[in-house]
Formats: sequence, C-alpha cells, structure tokens
Amino acid sequence: MRGPLIALILGAVGVCGCGGGPSDSEQVHTVVDAFGKATAAKDYQRLCDELLAPKLVEDVESTGLPCEAALRQGLGDVQAPTLTIGAIKVDGDKATAEVNSAAQGQPPSRDTLQLARVDGTWRIASLT
Repeated sequence: MRGPLIALILGAVGVCGCGGGPSDSEQVHTVVDAFGKATAAKDYQRLCDELLAPKLVEDVESTGLPCEAALRQGLGDVQAPTLTIGAIKVDGDKATAEVNSAAQGQPPSRDTLQLARVDGTWRIASLT
C-alpha cells in the first residue's frame, strides 16, 4: 500500500511543481527587499556576495577597497534606513524598481534601481 501512495504523492508534486515559482517581478521585489534589509542591518558581506551584480561590485572596488569595506565607508554613518518599493518593470534580463528611501537625519529620496539577471538570479546592477 505504501508504494502506490508514494507514487501518487510524487506524481502530484511533479504536476504541481511544473511552471510554478515566483514571477520575475516577484523575484525582483524579493531582491530589492533583501537589499533594503541588508543595508539596514549593515550586512555588507551579503550585499557584495549575494545582492549586487558582479559589475557593480567591480565598480565599487575600483576605489581601491574591497566591496565590503567600501560600502562600510560609504554607508556606515547612515542611521535607520528604510526602503519602500514601488513600481517594478521587467524587460527580459533587465529590470527596474522604483524605490523611496529615507534615513534618520537625511531627506527622503526617490530613486530607480537597475537590476540584471546574473546566472539565473536577479542582482542590483546600478544604484542610481
């Protein structure tokens, strides 16, 4: 009896798993949200290793510092940053996310993050 039950469960999982998963827009939202949380937590290692595109990391490191040190130097004094995600647009392997950011003692800012799909995952490609 166990054999047919396992086959039925595996069959159902196979059918339900086809084509599932988050959309590109949802994936971009997740990455931008993780970017905001990692910035607030001052998790520069995660920003550099998981969330920023390799080209952006290379650009950051062109200052002569490792990515983590450059971000620490540039963002270390930012207190209580928040990020609100607005419209997301996906066009193939590129995407944009409108964001509103704020931090204690600084005026709010409205920006557009550029993202790129790198090896199947979305990464922040530009912080303009």
